[in-house]
Amino acid sequence: MRHLELTDLTRLLRDCAGEDEGVDLDGAHVLDTLFYDLGYDSLALLQTTGLIERQYDITLDEEAMDEAETPRKYLELVNRALSVRVTA
Repeated sequence: MRHLELTDLTRLLRDCAGEDEGVDLDGAHVLDTLFYDLGYDSLALLQTTGLIERQYDITLDEEAMDEAETPRKYLELVNRALSVRVTA
């Protein structure tokens, strides 16, 4: 199973919750920007997480999700779950 990339995550965020006008999700600069500052609240992340869990057949740790406040941390969490799934 491949890893989730930033482009995958931003596409899924747009699909699940849209995109705020004036927010540029393209480019590596968003990796360390808080989701809140990108226009995504906890409901948007919950919807995106549900979609990722279904599409990739993984379960993400809810407590760790609360701490994944940036795309970089979120991707690390998802990709760690994907790597465990592959080796299991």
